[in-house]
Amino acid sequence: MKISVIITTYNRPDALKRVLDGLLFQTRLPDEIMIADDGSGHSTKIMLEPYLNHSRIHIMQVWQEDKGFRAARIRNMAIAESSGDYLVLLDGDCIPEKHFIQDHLDLAQKGCFFQGKRVIVSRSVERKFTHKTCNSKSILMIQALKRQISNCHHIFRIPFFPSYTTGRLSGVRSCNMGLFREDLEVVNGFNHDFEGWGREDSELVVRLFKYGLKRKENPFKAICFHLWHHENIRNCLALNDGILKQAITSESFFCRSGLNEFDETKTKQINTQTGD
Repeated sequence: MKISVIITTYNRPDALKRVLDGLLFQTRLPDEIMIADDGSGHSTKIMLEPYLNHSRIHIMQVWQEDKGFRAARIRNMAIAESSGDYLVLLDGDCIPEKHFIQDHLDLAQKGCFFQGKRVIVSRSVERKFTHKTCNSKSILMIQALKRQISNCHHIFRIPFFPSYTTGRLSGVRSCNMGLFREDLEVVNGFNHDFEGWGREDSELVVRLFKYGLKRKENPFKAICFHLWHHENIRNCLALNDGILKQAITSESFFCRSGLNEFDETKTKQINTQTGD
């Protein structure tokens, strides 16, 4: 099964570099890596140059103009350009542990999407935290004791710990999520009505639930390490909460403006059905 990793980023090349290094250090490499760039400047382009020419894995940057936080749209643009059967969503400040891709592959299950877990890296150690750090149990234990990382229980790989499914919406995070391409296409991907930080991942999951998928979890597999950053501006949160509520009350699992923006055939079909 071909796996595409979709990495969302915006003007943080130092963190993105460490995420890419982590993906290239995997026990099972992804088949391709798509950089979903929400309008980063020249420094990100310069940093990416040696990675885009990487011979082992197809790595591609998909970029859109900086018009504020539009993570939903740039993710869809990267997804539309990708070719994997299974998509792993990852943020550009979340460094994957070395079993990350193999775990996602092992946990992929028809009828489910997988919600991964994250360990939070504090401001005090964020600058020096790399893929080598997150793969060293001794360093992680010291950092846990010093409270430099949190959600520390996720660092233990407990053999044969059972995965489980749930219909919960709380705790949904697209910074670490895996799902089949065909499921995402059926619901039309992320909703482009979301602009500004917040709720676009929850709204997607509401529609995945309505389509019939279950949420699968395992607290000790497919772990990433979320680097500290300043909080995003939340001035659109009230509006985004309203869009989320509409999705919850709606009977439809399909959003009108999503992946179809990058598929002319699908857009024409939708416009014909709606009379536009």
